[in-house]
Amino acid sequence: MKPFRTVVLLLLLLLAGVLASQWMAGTERDLGEVFIRFAGYDVHTNVPRALLALLLLGGVAWLLWHLLTLPFRAWGRHRRKQARARLIDGLDALHAGHWQKSEKLLERAADDDEVGAIARTAAVRAAQARGDDAAVQCHLLALRERSVQAHAITAAQIALDAGRPHDALAVLDATDVQPLPPRGLALRAEALASTARAGEAYGLLGALKQQQALAPVAFDALEVRLATQSLHEASDPNVLAERWEALTKPLRLQPLVVTAYAERAAALRWEDAATRSIEQALEARWDEDLVALYGRLPVGKLDSRRASAQHWLHAHPASPALLVTLGRLARQQGQWTAAQEFLHRAVAQGAGADAWEELAIGFNEAGDTAAAQQCHANAVKAARGEMPVKLPVRDMRQEIHDAAVVEERDAHGVPRLKD
Repeated sequence: MKPFRTVVLLLLLLLAGVLASQWMAGTERDLGEVFIRFAGYDVHTNVPRALLALLLLGGVAWLLWHLLTLPFRAWGRHRRKQARARLIDGLDALHAGHWQKSEKLLERAADDDEVGAIARTAAVRAAQARGDDAAVQCHLLALRERSVQAHAITAAQIALDAGRPHDALAVLDATDVQPLPPRGLALRAEALASTARAGEAYGLLGALKQQQALAPVAFDALEVRLATQSLHEASDPNVLAERWEALTKPLRLQPLVVTAYAERAAALRWEDAATRSIEQALEARWDEDLVALYGRLPVGKLDSRRASAQHWLHAHPASPALLVTLGRLARQQGQWTAAQEFLHRAVAQGAGADAWEELAIGFNEAGDTAAAQQCHANAVKAARGEMPVKLPVRDMRQEIHDAAVVEERDAHGVPRLKD
């Protein structure tokens, strides 16, 4: 259709020129004169006719040029069509797992300027699937000539898959590939996280979200992972506090993030921050893992922690993790009788291995080696999903000793600390 439209346009222009010539021939006006002398010939006409003649000559020259170049343009269209056909067949073979056939088709399609970068990128994948590292490097070199950014993304992905994040960063941080496209930013975030620079990777999340580089679910997972890792990597309390404050409020309530912050704060001897972060998260949303961590934290503050746990027990009387935490805190305070009751209630609520391990520690500290060994064996059984063995009934002397320990109890029958 395009050549037909061109011919119609030329005919219309020619018709317009003829009509204009007739109009000018029928009028006697001073339209200016043009004298041309060329190779002994003189040409005399007016300005409109001269302009019309130039227009016609230009149209004829343009038509002749298109006619002369028509075979070359037809050949170019044929080559592009073949390249696209090879690209389609190559991608189809790649999807089907015909690696060698796909690589050959894609390598031939790469000669076309328009689809060369896509074909080379797919050829790299085919060579990777064949396990031919030499061919991979050859295709990467050819890809760099086609597209610097496509080469950087492909090389970075290969380096990350091979466990070489530093090489991936070197490729992505090159000046000639800036600014990075969305996938390049995502790969750079992964590379930074793999080199213990999660804090820098977290700073890329804004650009990733703006450019919609990841699906919402994948982005949320990456955000939690980078936040958690960046908190674990904090070298001192100031850096830890800065990174914690930089997190969004919903993120500061995520159990994994709170766990990372509390553990790192406890390791840095920042006890108040460690316990307060867990308490605030639990007040907003109950989580069994956070409750268990609250009792395991290597910090002091036994009285205040047990008081908080005792307060939560009113709202969550059947929480296995909370009962284990109360038992652990009571044992650490030297109140083994109360600790046993909490722990036995935790076992009844399905606490499993954690409760049995805590009982084993308590019995061992109390000098009851046999009971400690049995509790430890039960912990192993519970971890394997097997039925634990019931503890033997205690003798009368122990019952009398326990009865002598008078403790105040709350509405749930839970022992409280004596004043």
